[in-house]
Amino acid sequence: MSSIKSEGLKRVVIVDDSPSYCDLWANFMAERYPDAAKVETYSHPYDALPKIDSSIDLLIVDLEMPGMDGTKFVEYARQKGLSPRRIVVTSSHSAEELHERFRIGETIAVINKTDSRQQEAFLMILDSVMRR
Repeated sequence: MSSIKSEGLKRVVIVDDSPSYCDLWANFMAERYPDAAKVETYSHPYDALPKIDSSIDLLIVDLEMPGMDGTKFVEYARQKGLSPRRIVVTSSHSAEELHERFRIGETIAVINKTDSRQQEAFLMILDSVMRR
C-alpha cells in the first residue's frame, strides 16, 4: 500500500500477525469512518517497517508478533518521528501487564483485545483521532 496520505483522509496503519484481526479492524474502520480513514494492514512487522513515518495518524500494533516484539516496533516508530500520541498497542495480555511494559507517555494507549471495557476505550480513541 502507498504511504502517500490521501487528501483529507486519516492514515491508519494496523500491524498484527493475525490477518483476520487486521481484516476485522480494517472492515470496522471502513464502515465506521467511510470518508475519513485510509487503512493499511500488515500481518508481518518487517513488511510494515518501510512504511512507518510521521504521516501516520494512528498506528495500531500487536504486542506479540513472530520475528519482532511490539515494544521494539513502537521504539522504531518513535525513532522515525511518529508521536507516541498516535500509537496504540494491542494484546491479549491484561491491562495491568501492558501498563507494566509501556509507561505513560510511550503510547496513547495499551488495549487488551478481548476485554469489552478496553474495546470501548479503544473506540473513544478512534473517534477522537478521526475528528482531529
